Amino acid sequence: MLTLLHLLSSIALLVWGTHIVRTGIMRVYGSHLRRLLGHSMAHAPLAFGAGIGVTALVQSSNATALLTLSFVAQGLMALPTALAIMLGADVGTALMARVLTLDLSWLSPVLTLVGVCLFLSRKQSRAGQLGRVLIGLGLIILALQLIVAAAEPITAARGMQVLFAELAGDTLLAVVVGALFALLSYSSLAAVLLTATLAGAGLIGMPVALGVVIGANVGSGVLAWLNASLQPAAARRVALGNLLYKLAGLVVVPFLHPLVGWLATFGFSLQTQVIAFHLLYNSLRCLVLLPSVRPMARLCEHLLPERVAEQGIAQPRHLDPAALETPSLALANAVRETLRIGDLVEAMLARLLEVLQSEHPQAAEEIRRLDDDVDALYSGVKLYLARMPREDLAEQESRRWAEIIELAINLEHAGDIIEHMQGKVHNLKKSRRLSFSEHGLDELRQLHGLLSANLALGLSVFLSGDPQSARRLLRQKHEFRHCERALAHAHVQRLHQQVLESIESSAAHLELIADMKRLNSLFCSPAYAALEGQGAHAPRGADETPALVLPKAPLPGKPV
Repeated sequence: MLTLLHLLSSIALLVWGTHIVRTGIMRVYGSHLRRLLGHSMAHAPLAFGAGIGVTALVQSSNATALLTLSFVAQGLMALPTALAIMLGADVGTALMARVLTLDLSWLSPVLTLVGVCLFLSRKQSRAGQLGRVLIGLGLIILALQLIVAAAEPITAARGMQVLFAELAGDTLLAVVVGALFALLSYSSLAAVLLTATLAGAGLIGMPVALGVVIGANVGSGVLAWLNASLQPAAARRVALGNLLYKLAGLVVVPFLHPLVGWLATFGFSLQTQVIAFHLLYNSLRCLVLLPSVRPMARLCEHLLPERVAEQGIAQPRHLDPAALETPSLALANAVRETLRIGDLVEAMLARLLEVLQSEHPQAAEEIRRLDDDVDALYSGVKLYLARMPREDLAEQESRRWAEIIELAINLEHAGDIIEHMQGKVHNLKKSRRLSFSEHGLDELRQLHGLLSANLALGLSVFLSGDPQSARRLLRQKHEFRHCERALAHAHVQRLHQQVLESIESSAAHLELIADMKRLNSLFCSPAYAALEGQGAHAPRGADETPALVLPKAPLPGKPV
């Protein structure tokens, strides 16, 4: 019993080591890997090579699948390119399995020692996360040694020999076992390494080992499909094509026994034979299937067509829970969803102008519906960011986290303000049967135009963090304030001239100007975060504000 416990704990250590390496690499180089995949969209062979390289680094085809799904879900990558990357990811996994089964026992203590020192001394830095990767590599090598040591007494146990003898009689059962282990361990690489180690120790026969290897590949495809189940149809097509490609590899199952005899002729150890089969199987399968990525893409589009979404409250599109363990990817998802909230607020602002200019019951109803959408997406972003452990974030990532939540809060508040403004206009025009003066309406339109421009620039600054654009946004903020003051003074002057429409709508007019001033402050908030992040300073007051052309005061006896 104790020996079996040692074996299970060694397997758990292997799974944990692969998890640490994957998350560490993604935290340090996640954004760089995204760019590498993004630059590989021109040709299928280039995408295939990118899939090999990225997977070799993160040691997980599932992590590569996560990155690829995010690109396709955003419409940034074509489906054939994504399928080529997924085929390359399978080859990358096989290459890493070969590297990790070399005799690296001397390297385990070195990697672990250096990794722990780096991680503890500089935990929140890039060097600290690299230390985390070294710890994971050391644990993988150590776990493989422990599995061999624990398997030796189990091999001699008569009961275990009978159990694995039953498994040897059913190759399809071995395939199912491999798929289940890949699902449970969240890593086909861990399943293949374990299988090779057990085969080398004599615990399982070669036909069983090869069946488990094939099953582990199928299991990784099922895992990618489960991860994409809540994604848009475009992302689910990638996972479906990847799964179909892996299922195509089952054609090898009837030929496993001849393959075992052929591999034995080379005189390699059993462990080396399993790893060689894994590399040969994935390489040949993927190279043969690579020319078929376009027909497979058309098949997946036929099986998973786009469906017209039902009318209702908007749902988050980019907040993938599987990305939470990779801060750079999770933050990028939150940024995209926050920009989507900004687009909704921009649409609300456009509808508000329609309400101001004329009676549009459809526009008013649209504002209320859009505000519900803003509230729903804001709640999604807020809960998504709350699930991210901030103590594991690097300093730059923690700052970005704060910027996202701040803008999301401001945009949600802006949506509420716009809805209240629509209510004020409705009350003025419908309940009280009043309207704005011609010049008063022109003033509101002028402020509305400045407000829309500041919102667009504020979202751009939030996305890019460009300090020059941030300074420009602050100048426009000051310009808006000058204009708002001047127009408020012009309205008071009209009251002095006894303009009836201005007198009747005065309260609503001034309240709307005050609301627009609040909206302007909310829309310009990204400028301060961008300048602080770059170590720059905001322009003081209106020193850098361009000269304004203020409206002239009305002439006596000529109301405006």
